[in-house]
Amino acid sequence: MLYLFFFNLGGLLCLLNNQTLKNDYFGNSNYTSLKIWVKDEPQQNGNILRFKAKVITGYQKDKQVRLSGQLLVALRLDSLKPIQLKYGDEIIISAKYTEIEPPYNPAEFDFKAWLSHQNIYHQAFIDQAHLIKTNNNIGNPVIKHALILREKQVKKYRNLIRSNEAFAVASTLILGYRGDLSKETLSSYTKTGTIHALSVSGAHVAIIYVVLDFMLMFLNRNRSLKIVKLILICTLIWGYALLTGLSPSVVRSAIMISILITAKVLSKNTNSYNILAFSAFCQLLYDPFLIWDVGFQLSYIAVFGLVYLQPKIYNLLYIKHKWTDKLWSFIAMSLAAQIVTFPLSIYYFHQFPLYFLFGNLFITIPLVLMMYLGIAVLVPWFSFLAPVFEWIINFTNSVLKWIADLPYATFSSIWINLPEFILLSFALGLFIYGLANFNKRFIFSSLLIFAGYQVLVAYDDLAAFHQQKIIFFSLRKNYAAAFITGKESILVTDLKITDKNYDFFVKPALTQLQINNISFINLKKDTVLKNFVLRNHQLVFHHYKLLVADECLNYKKMSGNGVFSIWISGNTRFKLERLAPEIKYKNLIIDATNKDYKIEILKKTAENNHLDFHILKKNKAYLVQLT
Repeated sequence: MLYLFFFNLGGLLCLLNNQTLKNDYFGNSNYTSLKIWVKDEPQQNGNILRFKAKVITGYQKDKQVRLSGQLLVALRLDSLKPIQLKYGDEIIISAKYTEIEPPYNPAEFDFKAWLSHQNIYHQAFIDQAHLIKTNNNIGNPVIKHALILREKQVKKYRNLIRSNEAFAVASTLILGYRGDLSKETLSSYTKTGTIHALSVSGAHVAIIYVVLDFMLMFLNRNRSLKIVKLILICTLIWGYALLTGLSPSVVRSAIMISILITAKVLSKNTNSYNILAFSAFCQLLYDPFLIWDVGFQLSYIAVFGLVYLQPKIYNLLYIKHKWTDKLWSFIAMSLAAQIVTFPLSIYYFHQFPLYFLFGNLFITIPLVLMMYLGIAVLVPWFSFLAPVFEWIINFTNSVLKWIADLPYATFSSIWINLPEFILLSFALGLFIYGLANFNKRFIFSSLLIFAGYQVLVAYDDLAAFHQQKIIFFSLRKNYAAAFITGKESILVTDLKITDKNYDFFVKPALTQLQINNISFINLKKDTVLKNFVLRNHQLVFHHYKLLVADECLNYKKMSGNGVFSIWISGNTRFKLERLAPEIKYKNLIIDATNKDYKIEILKKTAENNHLDFHILKKNKAYLVQLT
């Protein structure tokens, strides 16, 4: 009954926290303008300022209505006189909001689902001219002062550190400020399994606690002074957590450390599992949608692995030498965390670092030094240590890049679906429990489940080997179509491999389908390859025939033989009436290179002639299965 009560309590909290179910949610009606306040620290990228906002009221003609809900705002700044916005600023904007768009392409990142887990379902794109600042600030004063303090510390780093990359790492590592880290540095930390060191997490809070405990050691004389020490440490740790943005891992660590030192002062016994569960309960009570947060999931599973698995791995070897024993203890810790997070890592990030042990062993000492020096240089008396701090960051980055460039540094492009993830997790959990308790039944059960997982993986691999399909991708201004045979693809596109649109919209689908050989082709160039012919605006792939109507066919007549699909591209002025009578077509494929007015004309033409049509702009990608 108790479990049932808490399960229902969780469901009730989820319903109560869902903004769209409230009667006064702003998205339920149309308004001419909205009064909102900036809920987080605005992030600027070029001339676009992005921030999350909380809606206060809406204006409908001459009527003001109290509203609720959150909004993601993208503000185009005036190039001559850009507006300055900070946390808590109250502004009035024109109400041009739309629902967050779902993913349109296979394997594309689900931005809509990610934002819905933060209770955000609408977004607004506005110009600075459509914004009025009321000069009121109604944010939480504690959070406001924490952000102001962090901004001051970030400016100190900017003045003390010359290297842009070192500055970005220092700001991210110490203060949780999202610096402009290069792709190369992020890739190095990811490939070496040390990305946890780059974001403020429980390890950082633990390092802070060790420093504070050492500095306040003189307060251990009696019970009263110990209580004073407890209050000081808890205040400073929670202040640091607030300063760094209150990420789930930091809050988890702050709660656990607060409970542990409180129990120590009050001479009470503690249970690590209960403390871990209590910290999770507190966070989910405040925000039940955190259960879907990847950082929340990885943080708690990693700590559970450290509590349960690390002692068991450590006890496998007995080492007399003191420092060798400490090294083995750390190896056991790294192995425990990596083993328990392995299924989640490949499910979300589709890669696994092979040199994670080497990377984590290396990063330990630099991380501690960077934390201590990073905090020290913020104090005016120790600012002379800034060059040492910068050198350690640059040295650490260089070594991690070297490790990341080693052969077979990471297994990438590992895609598993939800059933495979569940089977792998159960197999791993039962195997660990069976080994820890010498239980043959659990070990045998885990091997059976793992065999089921391997069957699913083998089936996926076999399906990929025999696949023949075409994917017409849904893009914003470009075109892309993948003609797939087995694990090879001919990609007809105007995108380059370095384009962000390729990385975001096209590459994930090809990686998920296990494509390991991609040939880039442009529509304007005739090409003949195996099972693929593009010539004179006619494309043949296996038995599938396609006519390409682009700007090269403006006012021209097209002839041919057979039944085709017609791919309309480049905002062509070509009219369907100019097709030769012997050409039969069954559907139209209209890509995003066509203007909106042209798309509407083609849509009406297709509807009037009872034709199938597929618009590749703000619609699902079009998939053609040939086998």
